[in-house]
Amino acid sequence: MNTIQRALAVGIGAALLQALMLIAFAWPAAHIAPRDLPIAVSGPQAAMVADKLAEHDPDAFDITNPADEAAARAAIENRDVYGAIITGGGAPRVLIASGASPVVAQQLTAIAQQLSGAPDTPVEDVVAADPDDPRGTAFGAMVLPLVMSGIAAGVVLSLLIPAIGGKVIGLFTFGIAGGLLSIVIIQGWMSVVPGPYLTLAAVAGLVSFAVSGTVVGLAAAIGRAGIGIAALTMLLVGNPFSAATSAPELLPQPWGTIGQFLPPGAAASLLRSVAFFDGAAATKPLVVLIIWALAALALLGIGALRGRRVETSPTPVPAADPVPA
Repeated sequence: MNTIQRALAVGIGAALLQALMLIAFAWPAAHIAPRDLPIAVSGPQAAMVADKLAEHDPDAFDITNPADEAAARAAIENRDVYGAIITGGGAPRVLIASGASPVVAQQLTAIAQQLSGAPDTPVEDVVAADPDDPRGTAFGAMVLPLVMSGIAAGVVLSLLIPAIGGKVIGLFTFGIAGGLLSIVIIQGWMSVVPGPYLTLAAVAGLVSFAVSGTVVGLAAAIGRAGIGIAALTMLLVGNPFSAATSAPELLPQPWGTIGQFLPPGAAASLLRSVAFFDGAAATKPLVVLIIWALAALALLGIGALRGRRVETSPTPVPAADPVPA
């Protein structure tokens, strides 16, 4: 392949990658809608409200019926539902949790207004987003830098640190330092995420380790192609389907669910649980991140074994030239 052919191939490849990135990032955003979104409906008119919601879109909501308002509040605080509609005693009242998803909170408010026919439907934010970030814009924007920096750290460690032991040291150093520094900026300077600093820093560090470790581990196990595979997985699948700015149930399925099993989606869910819900529903995303971190270490182990086999494989000895008679 000559220079012109190579240049054409690179240009076409870059254009295809650009198109793929546009699809990955724009398609989920263009199809935001409730899909089995967990909400609660309570009170004497709960059945009627549930029927009206089902008539509008039978697949939009996964409706539960708590015994009373206190039970509905508990379900919101435990992250079992995103909000509740309380009937009885006049117009329906709405309980929302903008800390779980400002987008869902807005949608539930609009739905309640439609049900009551009044624009001033009573709304209570049971678990509010940070007052400095009421729309969750900064929260949603912080996931991508964590992913991008993790990829960058993984690439640098893969290319510049040859020893597996050195890669592991670099990963742990990046995870600890990156987690501590990230939350200092997000919480201390920007003041957009509440919650215990050290716990949030540990979460950010685990995310950093999981992302960078995946890059380094795949590169060690299968070669430099692993860098591209890991980076594209995190960027083209993990980030747009992380639901950091919305909710997994608002994204096209099954991608919204798949996104929660990748580090960006698990990171967004775990950070929300720690920051706004005192750790409620934190187990699943925590386990997902730990599995990715352990998988990264396992891949590094495979890379170490691969390197030893190369070192110990016998080098063929060239045949000696025949001695002239």
